[in-house]
Amino acid sequence: MSRFKKLSHTLWHCQYHIVWTPKYRLRILEGAVGQEVSSCIRAFSEQKQCEIIELNVQKEHVHIVAMIPPKLSVSDYMRLIKGRTAIRVINLS
Repeated sequence: MSRFKKLSHTLWHCQYHIVWTPKYRLRILEGAVGQEVSSCIRAFSEQKQCEIIELNVQKEHVHIVAMIPPKLSVSDYMRLIKGRTAIRVINLS
């Protein structure tokens, strides 16, 4: 099995290490909120055919190592993940 993936006209291996924090670096990503963030990231990544290699949700920041296909920009991926996850976490409260 190759480490490369295929699209119609490309052979790719795009891995990104992404880190982000909540506003003011508040320690809110623990307990049920942290679990919801983790499950949202996995679900929304699967919808966009992105593979999560590693995911670590800590109290004040999130680490993701993801394989994002070249047809999807990293900024579009992050807008989707952060925006939808924030909406789900707000509704959780």
